[in-house]
Amino acid sequence: MSGLILVYTGNGKGKTTASLGLCMRALGHNQTVGFLQFMKGSKNYGEVKIANLFSNFTLVQSGQESFVSYENPDPVDIQMAQEGIKIAKQWFEEDKFDLIVLDEILVAVAYKLLSVEQVLDLVRNRPLRLNLVMTGRYAAPEIIAIADTVTEMTEQRHAYQRGVEAKAGMEF
Repeated sequence: MSGLILVYTGNGKGKTTASLGLCMRALGHNQTVGFLQFMKGSKNYGEVKIANLFSNFTLVQSGQESFVSYENPDPVDIQMAQEGIKIAKQWFEEDKFDLIVLDEILVAVAYKLLSVEQVLDLVRNRPLRLNLVMTGRYAAPEIIAIADTVTEMTEQRHAYQRGVEAKAGMEF
C-alpha cells in the first residue's frame, strides 16, 4: 500500500500539535514513528520530554534553542538544517519507520536553510509505503503540489494577542 504525503501549514497554531496527534494514532497501531524537528533545539518541548517513553518513537532535533533570523540566518542554523536533511535521508534509506514527521521543514525552506529542490528530492526518494508529514508556515507551492493532503491552519484569534504568555503543554 502506498503511503501518503501530508502538509500542515498556515499561520495558525496547531501544525506540530496535529502531527503529534497523528503520531499517537500511529503508535496506537504499533507503527514506528520518526519525528525530526528542524529549527528546534529546546529540550523543554513536551514531546521531547516524553519521547523516550515509547520504544517505537524516535525524536531528533536539528536546530538551536534560539530563534532563527529570517534576514540573516546564522551559519550554524544552515548547517543544522543540512544535518537534519541528511538524517531524513538516512531514515528513508533504512526504511524502518511507518510514519515520519519533518517538523518545521517548510519554515527551514522559507528561511533558505534548505532548498525546495532538496525537499522535493527527499520526498521523491522516500520509501513508497511511508506516510510522511511536513509541517511549518510558508509552504512552497511546489511542495503543496506533491502532497496528498494539505491542511492550512488559519489563525482567528490567539491568546498571545491578549498578552497571555506561552503555556507549557499548550505551546511547547
